[in-house]
Amino acid sequence: MPLIPATIGFRPEFLDFRRGIRVGNLEPHERITRILKLLLESKFQQPFVTDRWGRGVYWQWICFLSKANRQAKPRSHHVNFGCSKLFIMVDRDDQVFKCGLQVERGYLKPPREYRACQMQEDWDWHRLIGSLRPGGLVERELKRLVVREGFHLHAGSWEAPERISRENFQGAAELRRSLERAPANDWSGFQVFYPMAEDEVGASTGLELVESMLAIFDEVLPVMNACMQVRLVPFQLVQTEQP
Repeated sequence: MPLIPATIGFRPEFLDFRRGIRVGNLEPHERITRILKLLLESKFQQPFVTDRWGRGVYWQWICFLSKANRQAKPRSHHVNFGCSKLFIMVDRDDQVFKCGLQVERGYLKPPREYRACQMQEDWDWHRLIGSLRPGGLVERELKRLVVREGFHLHAGSWEAPERISRENFQGAAELRRSLERAPANDWSGFQVFYPMAEDEVGASTGLELVESMLAIFDEVLPVMNACMQVRLVPFQLVQTEQP
């Protein structure tokens, strides 16, 4: 984990369970987009791209993706849709803060106005699907995350997802079937995330929340790397591996 500066001014009330993640009208050292981007770039010594859903002062979903992985895509290097992402989200419907990994499938049969969002052959989604093998690394990692660590999974259409936790996790083969059942004309995807309730967020300091987000990103990194063309390797590890 990169060294977290003591000057970070993020506060738990910036995760608002009725409005979203506050990013507007803040100083740079208070804004979670800037904080996480700088810390990830420090950890991996490479540029990250930030994307978001929402507008104005409060955003609902924010993601961070490796620029090198996006640039490696021969057809989709100009868009973020095809890339594995680290994300944070205030889910106002479920009243939880989510933090983890997201891989998007996009449309197989897009509406006319969303032709640019049709899944392409170079998207990370194909690596995710190919990695979901019984006994494989991704199944072992997901079993650890879900069954032992309390992570949750979202599988399929954003409109009607299958929700998976330790109570109904059935392994890689069933997860793959769930993902492949998503309707072709729906925007779909996969998330593995750790959920935090409002009282848990409120009982933490801003620094503790930033540390928790980075720790969660570390936990999902093996699954993320299995989906990407260009793996993320912490800079410290690269240094120690050199002769």
